[in-house]
Amino acid sequence: MKRTSFSFLLFVFVLIPFFSRAKTIIDTPETGGLFDAGEKPQLISKQFGFTEGASVDKKGNVFFTDQPNNKIWEYSTDGKLSVFLADALHSNGTYFDKKGNLVSCAETKDQLIAISPTGKIKVLVADFQGHRLNGPNDAWIAPDGGIYFTDPYYQRDFWDRKKPDLDGQNVYYLPKNSNSAIVVVSDLKKPNGIIGTPDGKHLYIADIEGNKTFKYTISADGALSDKQLFVKQGSDGMTLDEKGNVYITGKGVTIYNPAGIKIAHIDIDEPWTANLCFAGKNRDELFITASKAIYIIHMKVKGVE
Repeated sequence: MKRTSFSFLLFVFVLIPFFSRAKTIIDTPETGGLFDAGEKPQLISKQFGFTEGASVDKKGNVFFTDQPNNKIWEYSTDGKLSVFLADALHSNGTYFDKKGNLVSCAETKDQLIAISPTGKIKVLVADFQGHRLNGPNDAWIAPDGGIYFTDPYYQRDFWDRKKPDLDGQNVYYLPKNSNSAIVVVSDLKKPNGIIGTPDGKHLYIADIEGNKTFKYTISADGALSDKQLFVKQGSDGMTLDEKGNVYITGKGVTIYNPAGIKIAHIDIDEPWTANLCFAGKNRDELFITASKAIYIIHMKVKGVE
């Protein structure tokens, strides 16, 4: 009996440090080499209604939306804040194309638009087969210029309608030089965050209501196939780093490696983290929109946007 008890206790004492260490490997940022564990996100400003739609231009400047106040702001590489567009058609998610236009999910009339560097607006998608879209939410542009965007339904105070015109909440693909969107995903509860790999081969789409994120293979014609569950966690906005790690938002920022294993979490002292992108001249500053605020944290990896 005594020998058995001693062996059992030895077994327990050996396993406890192991499991503690295993949990540390998954949960702490320093093991992934992504950022210093002691560094906290720096609050830049807290003057907005609700921040969203963070995107970075070729120079490293960030453009983000304040949807309730109907503005798009710029946060420059030298740390200056300025209003880029005062009437932004209630823009939500955004993404820069290769020509420097800011493609935006504009919810005033539920359209996909492109905003030139001078602020000129062009409507890319006005509707779907004559029906008003639910409310384009987030977008990603493939290397060939095709645009993927999510279209969940969130009732807005500024709308003149109380129900959707469409039956489903879909993900659409807009081929380059086309003004007609195609449904590529129709089986998610509420698609939201979306991001693709820089080689244009794979697309991540978050089902925020289903609390899952899926990975798809992108075909040459833009169609999606080989749907795989990536992680059992939904997301608002998403981004990728140069190692292929996926950054998911919601309660802070959760980071998963390409295999779907959680490797880090960044706490943000706000009710909700909505979007993020890698900013700065070297693309090594993680810019985070969270509720009424924006934050920056220095990273040891770079973004791929």
